[in-house]
Amino acid sequence: MSARATWKGLLQISLVTIPIKVFPATESSETLSFHQLHSECQSRMQQKRWCPSCNREVPGGEIVKGFEFEQGKYVQLLEAELDAVKPDSTRVIAVTRFAPAEQLEHRSIDRTYFLEADGQGDEAFRIVQAALPGRIGIGTLALYGREYLVAIGLQGGVLLLYTLHHAAGLRALPARPSTSDASLPGVREARQLFTAMTAPLDLTAFPNQYQADLRRLIDDKIAGHEILIPLVATPPVINLKDALAQSLAAVSASKKTPAKASPAPKRTKAS
Repeated sequence: MSARATWKGLLQISLVTIPIKVFPATESSETLSFHQLHSECQSRMQQKRWCPSCNREVPGGEIVKGFEFEQGKYVQLLEAELDAVKPDSTRVIAVTRFAPAEQLEHRSIDRTYFLEADGQGDEAFRIVQAALPGRIGIGTLALYGREYLVAIGLQGGVLLLYTLHHAAGLRALPARPSTSDASLPGVREARQLFTAMTAPLDLTAFPNQYQADLRRLIDDKIAGHEILIPLVATPPVINLKDALAQSLAAVSASKKTPAKASPAPKRTKAS
């Protein structure tokens, strides 16, 4: 694993305890971030804690946490009171039950991490990997005074740790129609289109084009190039039947003829 471990602890399943290391499974460094500037002098903006009633900036020592239980009414919670209900911080992922892997809803997953054995737990770790396919382990992790609901799963022979949203944080699914829509006109054509567009999933075929375009815009601005803003074309409105037929024809034609790479747009230097 090339990334640096962000957490080390123990994976506990009943009486089995395995030292593990946790690595982030996603990378967010490619996302460009911006600062808020004053347009006149290019100075960065500051966020100040301002009390509108006292009309002054408030230091951190005068700020407390409050919960709004009615409109405009708050109950104050002291740090000692909040600490009293926090779970003890531990270094143990305690798996207490297992479930079929397909029952884990995608919307329940918050973040994903890789798991690796740490130290002398390699054999037990490999046994868990070999026994887990088709299942997920559900448990909890108390870390820095907060309890996380987690799942342990397997993908491509690699153990993954998912932090999950609690059930109370998931909105109810919208009501499904009482009758089937399979007989609606156009369903057959839509299925044909979906079949024609189906291919093995390869996420590398979907680069973050927005970030690439944004990086190119920033580079052009730094270099002093003239920025040309293209007009946004509005897609024509086509009835569903014709749209499905045209889409299926276009997809079929694209599979017969290899796609050609589009030439890079020309840059115009400012005079």
